[in-house]
Amino acid sequence: MSVQISPSILSADFANLEHDLGRIANADWAHVDVMDNHFVPNLTIGLPVVERLIKVSPVPVDCHLMIEDPDRWAPGYAEAGAQSVTFHAEAAKAPIRLARELRRIGARAGLGLKPATPVEPFIDLLPEVDMLLVMTVEPGFGGQKFLDVCLPKVRRARKAVRESGLDVWVQVDGGVSASTIERCAEAGADVFVAGSAVYGAGDAASAVDELRELATKVC
Repeated sequence: MSVQISPSILSADFANLEHDLGRIANADWAHVDVMDNHFVPNLTIGLPVVERLIKVSPVPVDCHLMIEDPDRWAPGYAEAGAQSVTFHAEAAKAPIRLARELRRIGARAGLGLKPATPVEPFIDLLPEVDMLLVMTVEPGFGGQKFLDVCLPKVRRARKAVRESGLDVWVQVDGGVSASTIERCAEAGADVFVAGSAVYGAGDAASAVDELRELATKVC
């Protein structure tokens, strides 16, 4: 597996997002959380802001849509130039159709799972997606404590991907830090979303390098 670090701008300075994107130019992705205050109890940014972020980001943008009705809204993020768009299994009405539409537009399609959502009902969808996102906190707010109880699900997700023979990434998001990333990598994750662990550090770029080095030791 190839390790990829995707810092979450949820922990960045929202008054200086272009500057803070520049601080993670050595990352693989910029993780952009879109929340609608319905699917999760928080409100962040929407498509107009994301369109601008895509234009100024030094790395590809990975949009994580924590919203109701992604079937309607998700394609717009792909059309805006997001190279990866993740929607939640709990919110999508027609996940196969949506994943195919995202791919048709040119984005990678990701399927997100909340901590209590099992991976098994979605194994048959693996050929339709490019990434499985296993949330390791309850979605909605950054800075939460990592939920170790989610690691067995990461292992099951990796096992299912391996047995499928497909090149599907396994992403973890929530509480990922220098103290937890090795456990995530050992469980089978290969894409790591880290917010406060990166933007809370004095040197965000060095934090990205440290996280990548720690995960690479295990992968």
